Amino acid sequence: MESKAILCCTVALIVLFLPLSASDDRLVPGKPLSPGTTIVSEGGMFALGFFNPSNSTPAKLYLGIWYNNISELTVVWVANRETPISNNTSSAPMLSLTNTSNLIISEGNSDGRVLWTTANITTTIGSSSSTAVLLNTGNLVIRSANGTTLWQSFDHPTDTVLPSMKSRIKYRPGDTGDRLVSWKGPGDPSPGRFSFGGGPDTPLQAFLRDGESLMIRSNPWTGNQVFSFSKEQLVGAINVSDLIMYMAIIDNGDEIYVTYSLSDGAPPTRIVLTYSGQYLIQIWSSMSSIWVAVSIWSAECNRYGYCGPYGYCDETVVPTPTCKCLDGFEPANKEEWTSGRFLAGCRRKELLHGCGSRYLAMLGMKSPDKFALVGGGRSTSDECLEECNRNCSCEGYVHRNVSSSMSGGAATMCLLWAGDLIDTGKLRENGGETLYLRLAGKRRKGNAIRIMLPVLSSSFLVLVCISLAWLKCKGKNKNWRKHKNIRLDGLSTSEEHGGEGPLHDQDFPFVRLEEIVLATHSFSEACKIGHGGFGKVYKGLLGGQEVAIKRLSRDSQQGTTEFRNEVILIAKLQHRNLVRLLGCCDEGDEKLLIYEYLPNKSLDATLFNDTRKLLLDWATRFSIIKGVARGLLYLHEDSRFTIIHRDLKAGNILLDAYMKPKIADFGMARIIGDNQQNANTQRVVGTYGYMAPEYAMEGVFSTKSDVYSFGILLLEVVTGIRRNSNCETMGFSSLAVYSWNMWSEQKTEELQDSTIIDTSPDEVLLCIHVALLCVQDNPEDRPLMSSVVFVLENGSSTLTSPNRPAYISRRSTEVDQIRQNIQTSVSTFTLTEIEGR
Repeated sequence: MESKAILCCTVALIVLFLPLSASDDRLVPGKPLSPGTTIVSEGGMFALGFFNPSNSTPAKLYLGIWYNNISELTVVWVANRETPISNNTSSAPMLSLTNTSNLIISEGNSDGRVLWTTANITTTIGSSSSTAVLLNTGNLVIRSANGTTLWQSFDHPTDTVLPSMKSRIKYRPGDTGDRLVSWKGPGDPSPGRFSFGGGPDTPLQAFLRDGESLMIRSNPWTGNQVFSFSKEQLVGAINVSDLIMYMAIIDNGDEIYVTYSLSDGAPPTRIVLTYSGQYLIQIWSSMSSIWVAVSIWSAECNRYGYCGPYGYCDETVVPTPTCKCLDGFEPANKEEWTSGRFLAGCRRKELLHGCGSRYLAMLGMKSPDKFALVGGGRSTSDECLEECNRNCSCEGYVHRNVSSSMSGGAATMCLLWAGDLIDTGKLRENGGETLYLRLAGKRRKGNAIRIMLPVLSSSFLVLVCISLAWLKCKGKNKNWRKHKNIRLDGLSTSEEHGGEGPLHDQDFPFVRLEEIVLATHSFSEACKIGHGGFGKVYKGLLGGQEVAIKRLSRDSQQGTTEFRNEVILIAKLQHRNLVRLLGCCDEGDEKLLIYEYLPNKSLDATLFNDTRKLLLDWATRFSIIKGVARGLLYLHEDSRFTIIHRDLKAGNILLDAYMKPKIADFGMARIIGDNQQNANTQRVVGTYGYMAPEYAMEGVFSTKSDVYSFGILLLEVVTGIRRNSNCETMGFSSLAVYSWNMWSEQKTEELQDSTIIDTSPDEVLLCIHVALLCVQDNPEDRPLMSSVVFVLENGSSTLTSPNRPAYISRRSTEVDQIRQNIQTSVSTFTLTEIEGR
């Protein structure tokens, strides 16, 4: 039905005055534009001219911008929406650029009656040499002689948002920002009923309105986002890989605005608010010559406040989303609720008593409306919790990260609710935020005791007091047990330590299994955020802090040794580029590690995902490279021990809210003595492609083994190519060999990931050079991490030329022989043979 409505709308647009001729892409003083002629952008994408959208009598003319190379007339901007030009005017209208740098539509000539002008929306600056240029983005710009933009149509949208256009929400009171306003009908560009936009009182969110009535509210923007469209959405239109939308949020202090861009080669794409009140993302299908709606913002239970207070629209219910009550709530009117009327909403099953601090973490939620922003851009989750605890009326909070193109690149803030939670929902897939919902605490028994005491005899009172004192002491004892530390005495970090004594006297927080079960909703799939050969990772809330809980599976070969190894090592390490281990649990068959929660997942999940990788501009990638290098330098030289990670890879680099890297997974790490250069093992573990040749073939590992892995990782970050992706390395045996050949042929500019915008060629070349030095076959030829960090931080023009890396191959004919000597790990890979040539 949506497509038919759009088709009817566009078919009804009939041009009365066909363009008889076209000028260039600009308008200058003294050369007006008349009906029948157009201005066409330099790339040929858009045209500016007069059009008649219907067969109305008398005919009405509008000045507009439309797609020039699309068969259907698709108007994206209209100048005189409220003042159409009737054909009963005394003379033909024209568009002129005056000497005061204003565009005007007048009768007959520039001295005729003015029908529309930019003078009422811009400051006039006298300049006889100013020009009005139609850009290939669809933006009509008035420029002064020195190139300054005096006015642009993008600042005055009608019903359409084009790529690179701003959707603004301003801070200034009384300014409603930019609102899209629909056409009045399929052939009537005058302002219609529906509008879309935000305002100073609703920061970071937008509303679809029918007049002044709210229809739908957006989920508050969390910053830069990447959207790709499924095969089902694009069926019959284009290939799936042809359309990726990157949406960014910019805060320059005076205003906040959102803008979007498209992947290279994308077809014409626009966001439009239709005359029927639908907010659509449309793409032009060259195969069927129609506009195809790939995203429609409409859902019955997503209508504003449809589920009532404390009710939410569960979009995960397929095929029809439905209203549900938040946990701990029940329908306020059960009869209406069961009959499909939800406006009464829900009520608490148990009323709040005092200022209790029990919270339930609800994942993937659309934040409710009517929130208060707390914190100036760097609030922590603990600070949000404290803010809510200080206010007895607080119903819940969200600690949110806003990634943007503003200073600092990201911000964190608290959203608090002191009234009814209205217009919330559970979103599909990985959308939404974690809503911490305040729950009713246990009613205190003090009042009952105070009522009983006056009627008790003095002897019974003494007995009661003694009993209470005993119970209190018992409670303290239980509380101590709950938060006790475990002492990791007598545990060595390696069975291959080579004579080093065990690590003693290490205290570490121990968390009870029942607390973790509660935090993860009994290890619910809804809380799962990752998995691997070791087991699964869950997101939970412990002590008011978001945490990631790694649950080792019972059949994982990362067993007791690796578990205790990781606890001991990370407990002793403190560095901003190493993940923090907050606690652990070892009860029965359960072994769990509790880490700080890092919202941007692993580098692997971002770098090799076609949608998420667009978040990694060059500045971010270079920052990640340097951060990992500093973390390795700390492990090798600056910590209390010399630590070799042995499994450095993109999957073990986690990214925090600001895209800062943290090295994770120390289950395979080993300590070597200060007087040792290397160590040997009969148990080779790691990931194919990242392991140094001497380690894979002979079991010899050293700090230079990690340097090799870092070199491979560095090449992946620069190129965006997996280490073992033969289809992307032009037939070469590995990414390292491919990169070396491109470097030796002076084609390093072709190695850079094509999705990177605004790179620094010198920094890219430096990174490739350093990486090739790190992956040399001879460990002695590889630099120390101290040298790597220095070069990355300061640059260098005296680096030596790297040797060609070894060609690594695996021969399955000798699997049995190798297995006799090397114990393999199921959680990483099965090693056969790796041979250098």
